[in-house]
Amino acid sequence: MATEDEHPRQPDVSAMLKDQTSACKAAREAIAAGAEVVILPRAAPYWMVAGITASRLRHSFRIGLTTLGLDETVAILRQHRDKPLRTGNVIAADRSWFYTLYFDATGTELLACSGVKNEDPRRKPAGSST
Repeated sequence: MATEDEHPRQPDVSAMLKDQTSACKAAREAIAAGAEVVILPRAAPYWMVAGITASRLRHSFRIGLTTLGLDETVAILRQHRDKPLRTGNVIAADRSWFYTLYFDATGTELLACSGVKNEDPRRKPAGSST
């Protein structure tokens, strides 16, 4: 007989996406449109999750990627120092956006959500001013 730890129940991520960050509404819409949702089964140390997220923000800003809620997420994660965090992903059905979900260690509370547009900012359309 399988234990609960072996096959954890997938939380209703769509219902958990309130207004934690500006990316939540877009992630909910992506799920409604058939996005793939993946929740990692284990928590990771705060320093690892927060460090990767802060690096992603700096890198995205530096190369000009379109993001949603990434700066808000970095600020929210700072409030959860020294606590393990779980993460997950929402991958838009058309793969145009990738959202990262940030949970408490148990996966029962969604703390933040960030989104990064799947684009190559070096390949702007001809005639684009940005």
